[in-house]
Amino acid sequence: MAELGLNEHHQNEIISYMRFARSKRGLCLKTVDSCFQDLKESRLVEDTFTIDEVTDILDGLQTVVHSEVESELINTAYTNVLLLRQIFFQAEKWYLKLQTDISELENRNLLEQVAEFEKSEFTSSNKKPNPELVKPKLTPLHDGASELLQKEIARLQEENEKLRSRLKTIEVQATSALDEKSKLEKALRELEIIQGDQKDLCELESNMADLKYKLEKTLHDSTASQKTLEENLISTKHDLLKVQDQLAMAEKELEKKFQQTAAYRNMKEILSKKNDQIKELRKKLSKYEPDD
Repeated sequence: MAELGLNEHHQNEIISYMRFARSKRGLCLKTVDSCFQDLKESRLVEDTFTIDEVTDILDGLQTVVHSEVESELINTAYTNVLLLRQIFFQAEKWYLKLQTDISELENRNLLEQVAEFEKSEFTSSNKKPNPELVKPKLTPLHDGASELLQKEIARLQEENEKLRSRLKTIEVQATSALDEKSKLEKALRELEIIQGDQKDLCELESNMADLKYKLEKTLHDSTASQKTLEENLISTKHDLLKVQDQLAMAEKELEKKFQQTAAYRNMKEILSKKNDQIKELRKKLSKYEPDD
């Protein structure tokens, strides 16, 4: 008997599905046959037909057959999806992830192997159905493989718990590191502020030193200038007194020289005579003035 390389249980499941597929295929073929039979009984009632009539008959038959075949193919695809859903759902209950290879669906050797398997299973007339084939749905395994699978699941769960514990530890360490980082950043900002204040203080001290130097220089220059002015003032005063003395001496000398000149003596005599005349005139006038 042809084999598919599976254990007896899985092979019986395949036989059950192939029996279902054969029945659906038989119904589809009967539907197609009925389409042709209906055409014969309803349309082929004349002895001769024109080309247009034959074309119309074939077009109608094509539409009906196309619709029936398309519907059956769609239904077959959907039933295959439901079958895969059952298998995947059962695998997920055991935390398994199954994979399929779509390219193998067109493998000619495998398709011929399946055809040979179907032929060997369904062509014998006295072939009795296996009681296991009438099971309504898939059931979990209960053999050594199940025990190994449970052990693997337990191991994975234990490893998962370890990873969770490690993750919590890492999260705590990360939180602590973030807190430390925040503290360091705060200390750095405070240090930058202090450094900025120190920098401002240094600049202020430098400005004060410059201002003090300028003030001292100005004071020194002012003191020197004041001293120079005082010296100049004293010198000027001395010069002024000297000039005044010289002026007084010059005036005296000038007056002395002027008194010694003939013009001065003449003028003096004239003034003296004028004074005498004024006195005489006053005496004469006094005689004519009435007494009070």
